[in-house]
Amino acid sequence: MSYYFTRTLDTSFDQAIDRITASLKTKGFGIITDIDLRETFRKKLDRSFRPYRILGACNPNYAFEALTMEKNIGTMLPCNVIVQELENGQIEVSAVDPVASMASVENHELHAVAGQVASLLKAAVEEM
Repeated sequence: MSYYFTRTLDTSFDQAIDRITASLKTKGFGIITDIDLRETFRKKLDRSFRPYRILGACNPNYAFEALTMEKNIGTMLPCNVIVQELENGQIEVSAVDPVASMASVENHELHAVAGQVASLLKAAVEEM
């Protein structure tokens, strides 16, 4: 079982960020965190790194539902979506598979929610 959904694009890095953000929005997600690892590594380590951003996507309805089922599930939220530039110049967009990440949680109701969120994330990546 893979732990993520992925798609490679022939577009600019910034266009990929815009496209996945818009695609996620159509599925009820907003971006609540945006971590630019390239900039962070430059500032904190004085090291260069490829363009790489981690977007924390949250669908408030599903997050609320999950938190009412499992009080500490917030340790696994939000759903991370990464956008990175590959060596060949292509852009890869990948989203976590919540079913895989929640597999260790012994709560069958939560697994059903994870499946619904996984379907939405996968569709957002495929449709962008």
